[in-house]
Amino acid sequence: MKPWLQLMFFPCVFLIWHTEAEFFTSIGQMTDLIYAEKDLVQSLQEYIRAEEKKLSQIKSWAEKMDVLTSKSASDPEGYLAHPVNAYKLVKRLNTDWLELENLVLQDTTNGFIANLTIQRQFFPTEEDETGAAKALMRLQDTYKLDPETLSRGNLPGTKYRSSLTVGDCFGMGKTAYNDGDYYHTVLWMEQALKQHDEGEDTTVSKVEILDYLSYAVFQFGDLHRAMELTRRLISLDSTHERAGSNLRYFEKLLEKEREEKEKENSINKTVTSTEAVVQSGAYERPLDYLPERDIYEALCRGEGVKMTPRRQKRLFCRYHDGNRNPHLLIAPFKEEDEWDSPHIVRYYDVMSDEEIEKIKQLAKPRLARATVRDPKTGVLTVASYRVSKSSWLEEDDDPVVAKVNQRMQQITGLTVETAELLQVANYGMGGQYEPHFDFSRRPFDSTLKSEGNRLATFLNYMSDVEAGGATVFPDFGAAIWPKKGTAVFWYNLFRSGEGDYRTRHAACPVLVGCKWVSNKWFHERGNEFLRPCGRTEVD
Repeated sequence: MKPWLQLMFFPCVFLIWHTEAEFFTSIGQMTDLIYAEKDLVQSLQEYIRAEEKKLSQIKSWAEKMDVLTSKSASDPEGYLAHPVNAYKLVKRLNTDWLELENLVLQDTTNGFIANLTIQRQFFPTEEDETGAAKALMRLQDTYKLDPETLSRGNLPGTKYRSSLTVGDCFGMGKTAYNDGDYYHTVLWMEQALKQHDEGEDTTVSKVEILDYLSYAVFQFGDLHRAMELTRRLISLDSTHERAGSNLRYFEKLLEKEREEKEKENSINKTVTSTEAVVQSGAYERPLDYLPERDIYEALCRGEGVKMTPRRQKRLFCRYHDGNRNPHLLIAPFKEEDEWDSPHIVRYYDVMSDEEIEKIKQLAKPRLARATVRDPKTGVLTVASYRVSKSSWLEEDDDPVVAKVNQRMQQITGLTVETAELLQVANYGMGGQYEPHFDFSRRPFDSTLKSEGNRLATFLNYMSDVEAGGATVFPDFGAAIWPKKGTAVFWYNLFRSGEGDYRTRHAACPVLVGCKWVSNKWFHERGNEFLRPCGRTEVD
């Protein structure tokens, strides 16, 4: 795909997203791809062994015939004077060479091709590759990683280090370009060019990289640098017609710009700002739809957490027996305050490793792309700001589900009778759920009439996460990090039933690791006397 036929016609390339495969939205399901690839490698090795065996037979025949023909060609009549030699010559040409022909034509690829064909139907799609590329860009933005860091694989907590080639970086840039994201196009094309200049072996040419890069730079209004990159392109390929016409177009624009500056008598001011961009080669990340983007991402990095010494003094650890619940009197849970207002607590040793593995085992075959409710239509749909897969488990699925549900009821003192099913979620590459409310603010939700709103959230962490993956609350600056076997709990509603808007929270992108969680949403119905109304609207 060529990025631009003529500069006057802007590229308009949009990807069509499907919802069938979506491996990139769940690391848990992506593990299946590892085994599929291993199986393909074994199949390929078998094919190579078969080819090597065939070539060995052909080579042996060729060597034998070379010796024989050297002897016979030196004295043809003398050689054929022996009747056995004459017979064997006829036999070889009539039978043996035919057998060799069959050996050469023998297709040893059948097994490998058949296996590849079967496996291909389960391969990731174009959507997965695009989603994976966007996930890396999301991690890049959230955790302020430059392309060099990602390309070299210098990430914290990684056991198996990997790096990106020129071709990989070029692919990242093309994905951003196809999405109209010129900010990341510039970053990744520059990284591809840098690695190319360093002498890395690649099939991608500098001309291709400069073609995309110069256009993306032009989109930022950086005319001087666009011209500089286009001239470099032409120096590598003087026959590049589009680059030549673009250069002439740039020169006309620059001349027009100079004339306008002279008329306005503001040369110094405008030129300085333009040259500053050229010198730095850095462009600002465009603003997006999320108003608290900077706060949210800072909390994900562990920055801006508003845990003051004064607030810290109000946080305590204790043993929790669920208001003297008989089941917890002998074995209470360890409870730790994570935040004072709104009150968020963490419970320790809520789920054992065996229970976690069993729930993951039950959930994995049912994982489907997590959805959100469209605020306008009320219809459930997938969204780029929620990258995970989830499934819902019923108590009848396995005794362990009923056991965990009962435990959450004992800890919270709330009834599970009107609570939602146990939701299990696994986050994919850069898996996240941007700031949202757990309680409903939409009157068309059918559950509001029968079961009431989501009163409280009980969130189980079923894995440790090497880097990233925090649960953050941008409104009051809290960040809670996953710890396997622990759970956090908070109320989404005031006692009056009004939503507590401070509880707007997010699941930060997973930088390194595989994040598994499960959660239970308790509803208002059935809990009227277990958590009675307060005296004011905000009690």
